Amino acid sequence: MMANFQLERDAFGSLIVVLANGERHTGVVPVRAFPIAAPDEGISLVSTDGHELVWIDPLSAQPVAVRALLEVELAAREFVPEIQRLKAVSTFSTPSVWTVETDRGLTEFVLKTEEDIRRLGRTGLLIAGGAGVQFSVKDMTALDRGSRRLLERFL
Repeated sequence: MMANFQLERDAFGSLIVVLANGERHTGVVPVRAFPIAAPDEGISLVSTDGHELVWIDPLSAQPVAVRALLEVELAAREFVPEIQRLKAVSTFSTPSVWTVETDRGLTEFVLKTEEDIRRLGRTGLLIAGGAGVQFSVKDMTALDRGSRRLLERFL
């Protein structure tokens, strides 16, 4: 939408966007258009009433300070641990409890149905845990043999 804007934080930590015409919007939320396929392309700054104020494409074209603010805000909104190893699966039918090692530590989640595992490209996966947390596998082929064997039972 608009190309010229400023981004800052208020005293409470909320994002403020100042548009080229001087209009200020507090409580702005950055939203990725393609969070998995193209995370740094197509970011919308959305007002509290859900209207797009600014379209950013690509993120890398923004000044360092703006990019830093957006990256911090997006990281806080998009908690997607990456599975590095499958340690155990309670049963090979669903629902099942998975014990996994992620880039954020060891955790367990419930896989409700096999449909909760979505393929992303040729080797990536997005797995929806029962509590609403999304887990990613960037490259199935990079997992250890035991993890791949457990995973193959569900694919």
